Formats: sequence, C-alpha cells, structure tokens
Amino acid sequence: MTTLGHERYCDEVARQLDLLRATLTGADLTVTVPTCPDWTLARLVRHTGGAVRWSERLVATRAGQDIPEEDIPELEGPEDDAPAALDAWLARTAELGATTFRAAGPDATVWSWADDHSAAFWARRMTHELVVHRADAAIAAGVPYEVDPEVAADAIDEWLDLVALAQRTDPDDSAAELKGGGRSIHLHATDVPQGLDAEWLVEFGDDGFTWRRGHAKATVALRGPLTEVLLAFYRRRSLDSGRVEVVGEREVLDFWLERASFG
Repeated sequence: MTTLGHERYCDEVARQLDLLRATLTGADLTVTVPTCPDWTLARLVRHTGGAVRWSERLVATRAGQDIPEEDIPELEGPEDDAPAALDAWLARTAELGATTFRAAGPDATVWSWADDHSAAFWARRMTHELVVHRADAAIAAGVPYEVDPEVAADAIDEWLDLVALAQRTDPDDSAAELKGGGRSIHLHATDVPQGLDAEWLVEFGDDGFTWRRGHAKATVALRGPLTEVLLAFYRRRSLDSGRVEVVGEREVLDFWLERASFG
C-alpha cells in the first residue's frame, strides 16, 4: 500500500478541515448537497466533523472496540446551525484530531473496522474522508475545488483498497459483484507533476478484482485532470460532465461505479 506517511496525514487532517471552513464562508448551510441528497450542507458539516471526533476518541483512548456516540464529546457540534458556531467547532476539531493522531504515532494499536488496527489507519482514513466531503461541500456551495495531487492520488489508492476490503469481507455488499475475467479499467490523470505516478489499472478476475498503479491498455479508460478523475471515480461528478473523457467500453466503467462501495 502506497501512503504519504503518518506526519503528512496528521497535517492533512487539520489542513482539509481548514479548507472546508474556507469553503463554507458565506455559504447557505440550508441547501441540499447534490452528491449527498439526504443531507443539507449543515448536516454534511456535522457528519464530517463528527467523523474526526469519533476517530480521535478511538485513537486517544487506544480503544479496543467501537465507542458509543454518546461517549464522544461534541460529536454533533453546536446546538444550532449558526455559521460562526459551526466554524469554531470545526477549528477545534482540526486541532484536536491532528494533535491526537500525531501524539499517538502511526503504530499505536486502535480498534478499526478494517484489517489495519493502528492510529496510522485513522489518520489516513480521516484525510480522505475530509478530501471527499470537502468536494461535496464545494459542489453544494458552488465554489471551486482543488486538492493536492499527491493527496488526490492517494485518495484513489485508498478508495480501491476500501472497495477491495468490502468485496473480501462482505458477501452482501454490491462490491462482491465486481468480478468477471477479461475486463479492465484504466484511470489516467493528464495533468500531474513530473515524477508522480497517477495511472491505475483495475483488472477483473473470476473471484474479484485487483489493482495497481501503472500504464496499460484496458477495456475502458477514464482520462482527465487528476482532481476530476478522483471526483468521477468517487461518483461525485458525472462521466458526462465534460471534464473527463471515457475511451472504450463505457459499460464496464458504469458497472464498476454502480457497485463500488465499502461498509
């Protein structure tokens, strides 16, 4: 598994929350989030901050099992949706999360729902939870969205790992259907800095799928700027947005997007 390193993830937890706060400046918190239509923007904010609060308590207490929501301080944030109160809560959450993850170190043993039971898992998971939900917020607020190329590439790595985990551990998850030999998907970012490998190959087999970074011909290719490839692959942007290009058998990519999930 390619990672950016624990210290970088600790920094990114704080940075992504600060960027989320900037995204929310002047936004209407009552609007529906198009990519999460059951939520208003305020609800998205509470969910995102609450996820960091939950994982922070797991790491801080070196939890051996999940922690009930009622035992997590300020999980839901302030009593009302006043923008200033939500902003202050997010600021405290950013400092708390980054400080706790950093103090624990990457190897601290902590409960998780994944194979990896370490503080490093949670720092990485929260980085990308924030990266994707910050995109949801930007789309809802109608403001530009950007993400560092290294972080965006790692978010795609992690997403592939999580979908593979769902396929491996939950036969009832739709990810279990992602199999069938002879088909493949190539993701190709077209705008990355020199030295950053931002191409992926997903190959379907009889029992599941495998993935690796690298260039290769595939049944279908998804091409475009890295941020747009990330958003399309995470089902945050339509393949028909005009921001990405699909080359080859689109139905294979649609098959993936309809079933790729975790948990």
